[in-house]
Amino acid sequence: MHEHEHALNPHLSVDCVVFGFTGEYLKVLLIERNTTRGKDYKLPGDFIYDTEDLQGAAERILTHLTGLEDLFLHQFAVFGRPDRIRAPHDLQWLRETTGLPVNRIVTTAFFSMVRIDESKRENALRAGASWHPVHALPTLAFDHREIIQAGQKALQKEVHFAPICFELLPWKFTIRQIQTLYEVILDHPLDNRNFRKKLLKAPYILPLNERQAGVPHKPARFYIFDRDLYEQNRLEIFEYNF
Repeated sequence: MHEHEHALNPHLSVDCVVFGFTGEYLKVLLIERNTTRGKDYKLPGDFIYDTEDLQGAAERILTHLTGLEDLFLHQFAVFGRPDRIRAPHDLQWLRETTGLPVNRIVTTAFFSMVRIDESKRENALRAGASWHPVHALPTLAFDHREIIQAGQKALQKEVHFAPICFELLPWKFTIRQIQTLYEVILDHPLDNRNFRKKLLKAPYILPLNERQAGVPHKPARFYIFDRDLYEQNRLEIFEYNF
């Protein structure tokens, strides 16, 4: 049961689609729950407090789950169908876990991106959270499969106009690593030469005097994303129409 439950609004909630990248797959952070129907999974989410705004609620939820602060957040949709909570066991679970007279809920959805290796796993595990490939999702509660699919579409749209993918990569990365990430997000292969040419036009993608070590192929050069240079050159940004 929530602390200060009297301050929670039982009709408004926030759900967060948290994306992570393993180097091969795009994953999403889900929370395990137990109902009268057995085990399934849900998105990180909560009702909002009367004293906080939507962004603040999303930040609170993500900090609790990952132990990280100042995460990238993008509001992408509102889900408010009257029949969002169709299954009786979903409604029962909500009422039992919150102690609130829940009936209809309107949820605002955000997507966020977290470097999996930087998240504090002990916090996530205590919250019953774990990473799952977006192409092989388990049984989900409510309309959370629909929310994840909408979050993927929003992410696919946003990566064409802003370099947000760097939120998922290590501090230093190879061209191959970022191309793989774009291919995973966009769900189609990209031409190697065209991708490299367009990416390296950006003044905020800086080469390092460092290459991979201990690899069975020609070591690739590392690059970094300079956020300060990005902010200085925002008016000159090209579309990422890979």
